[in-house]
Amino acid sequence: MADPVSWLVIERGWEVVGSDGAALGHVDDVVGDSGKDIFNGLVVTPGLLQENRYVPAERVASITDGRVELDLGADAFKALGEHEPPGPNLEIRAD
Repeated sequence: MADPVSWLVIERGWEVVGSDGAALGHVDDVVGDSGKDIFNGLVVTPGLLQENRYVPAERVASITDGRVELDLGADAFKALGEHEPPGPNLEIRAD
């Protein structure tokens, strides 16, 4: 078994698997604040012509080099919401 690694080293393209061993897709993006060491979750690409899924950090069971394992199986993964990129930042100015 590989040694666990920090969420800070997760890279795009890493394999994502379910608790049932099913291949769920690959990491598309890591959501968090590395400066404050806050891990919010992952954006996972399940495959061609399928919408990205957002996986909250609480659903990540283990992280090893090149692989992220979730605490849910394939069916529960499919039930996760589609990832919606954040909208543009609004800046309210006094003038």
